[in-house]
Amino acid sequence: MTPEGPEDRDGLLARARAWLDEDPDAETRDELAKLIAAADAPDVRADLAARFGGTLQFGTAGLRGELGAGPMRMNRSVVIRAAAGLAAYLKGKGHGDGLVVIGYDARHKSADFARDTAAVMVGAGLRAAVLPRPLPTPVLAFAIRHLGAVAGVEVTASHNPPRDNGYKVYLGDGSQIVPPADGEIAAEIAAVASLHGVPRPESGWETLDEGVLEAYLARTDAVLAEGSPRTARAVYTAMHGVGKDTLLAAFARAGFPEPVLVSAQADPDPDFPTVAFPNPEEPGAMDLAFATAREARPDLVIANDPDADRCAVAVPTDAERTEWRMLRGDEVGALLAAHLVRRGARGVFAESIVSSSLLGRIAEKAGLGYEETLTGFKWIARVEGLRYGYEEALGYCVDPEGVRDKDGITAALLVTELASALKEEGRTLLDLLDDLAVEHGLHATDQLSVRVEDLSLIADAMRRLRERPPAELAGLAVLRAEDLSRGTETLPPTDGLRYALDGARVIVRPSGTEPKLKCYLEVVVPVADRAALPSAHARAAELLAALKRDFAAAAGI
Repeated sequence: MTPEGPEDRDGLLARARAWLDEDPDAETRDELAKLIAAADAPDVRADLAARFGGTLQFGTAGLRGELGAGPMRMNRSVVIRAAAGLAAYLKGKGHGDGLVVIGYDARHKSADFARDTAAVMVGAGLRAAVLPRPLPTPVLAFAIRHLGAVAGVEVTASHNPPRDNGYKVYLGDGSQIVPPADGEIAAEIAAVASLHGVPRPESGWETLDEGVLEAYLARTDAVLAEGSPRTARAVYTAMHGVGKDTLLAAFARAGFPEPVLVSAQADPDPDFPTVAFPNPEEPGAMDLAFATAREARPDLVIANDPDADRCAVAVPTDAERTEWRMLRGDEVGALLAAHLVRRGARGVFAESIVSSSLLGRIAEKAGLGYEETLTGFKWIARVEGLRYGYEEALGYCVDPEGVRDKDGITAALLVTELASALKEEGRTLLDLLDDLAVEHGLHATDQLSVRVEDLSLIADAMRRLRERPPAELAGLAVLRAEDLSRGTETLPPTDGLRYALDGARVIVRPSGTEPKLKCYLEVVVPVADRAALPSAHARAAELLAALKRDFAAAAGI
């Protein structure tokens, strides 16, 4: 590495001082001032270089990053610029007097970022309405269409670590931004010359009352079948997020037994003290929920992530209900699809390309339309005629007319209705999964996910795979290798690779929200009858383990 010269150091400090001059937040001003004062220390200068080495870019879910001072962190300056860029974009599209609805979670700085966004919108001549308090992201997605807004903003970092926050942007159709809108908004953000020129009045926006939440809750009733069983008992964790009150209200309206709460995780806490990562998929995140379930012995465990747009489900694996297993997102996705088919649902079933191919088989047998999309609900929500959509990362859209996004509240209602219907028959969610395996073959999925500090490692792995694609994995021949960056007949270009094998599939892509390389694995094992299920599960586990090993070697990770 070339030693940093005085011009580089002086340029870095000049950028930092210019940022400091505009920063409206006393906390980040103090943080940055201390860094500038200590800039002769190599580690401090490296920290400054990381903060000022670019700007946060829109990814799969808008802006997301670590809290702190500088253009590569989430802070009030970055949010004000983002809001000003969004306002300019909306005005350029002829929405100069339109309404923008703003929601926020309970993370550090979320309320400040929501208030700044409202102020910028009003200062630009638009109207702004802020949700009454920290509420689930699906309430914001619902409110956009309910109130006839031209756009919506949700301040959340979903299931990221406590040090992060983020900024999701929705347009007036109630779904998240996609190209070219994201690029056009980014260009408007880049055109904001100085924060001093962004008007931010002290008032002028509306703080919504409980009516918008009541309208959302009234809509949740629509996902359930009239007169359906409502007997299943659940343990519920909000994972220190904002889901508890809304979920409890929805369950009470529906007539389900009141869920038993995981008390240590029930109320919002931006520090997420009981979990390393507030994501139900992460190791250890469900330990307290399982401990509560061993005491309460419910029919199922339900978890929301901190902004309650995702829903995780766990089931007992023994008669005493002392041993519990998390269902994979693909398993819940198939269960909800089968339940909707049984209820006579019509329309299109859709999923992201990284989700299990079982959904396509369920839809085909039911005579329903089926579509694959790129990763992210911003794509799934746009499928014409959508009735149900899901992706393996615990996201389910079961009421697209109400919420054109994943919704962990309505998904929890629907899976509890299914568990209730099966309970009346003396059966369980695992029994229905066995039925699906016999009918369609055992579709088993897993993920190889590598978190990195150095993002260049991800680029290196993708380049290695493009230059030397594997010819065989887990003893199975690679029948077809697709570079998704070139697009396909049905998919726009995206940075990913897809391998079709004889009885298996592998997709690899960089995460759009975290510094991770994600590899999605699926094997399909034929099942002759229920007696063949144990050997099919053993074969699937063996193939998945071999796929993980061989693909890690091929990618050099």
